[in-house]
Amino acid sequence: MAGKHLKKKDNLWILFNGKEYCVGLTKEAQEDLGEITFANLPKIGKSYQAGDALVEVEAEKAVTEFASPLSGTVSSVNEKISENIAVLNDEDEMTAWLLSFKDVDAAEFDAL
Repeated sequence: MAGKHLKKKDNLWILFNGKEYCVGLTKEAQEDLGEITFANLPKIGKSYQAGDALVEVEAEKAVTEFASPLSGTVSSVNEKISENIAVLNDEDEMTAWLLSFKDVDAAEFDAL
């Protein structure tokens, strides 16, 4: 799964798809948290600096706040999360994507 377009940082995976930087929960994060029951996602268009509080996730074992792995602007969020939180508990961690960033400095991603 590793490659130059997929990085992991602080229990989040970051995938560059050629256009945007998708961010999601790693399998390790899913296992550490237990069953996820709620996620507070950011608004589209909001800008973040790396290290800013980005997403808050409530689960059976803990409430965890994840810091932004990159600086950029939120370009999309996983709409399926509001319909069915179970997507964040999916076996395939790529299904557990949270949001995408645009306006990211490629050098910042490369440095992860």
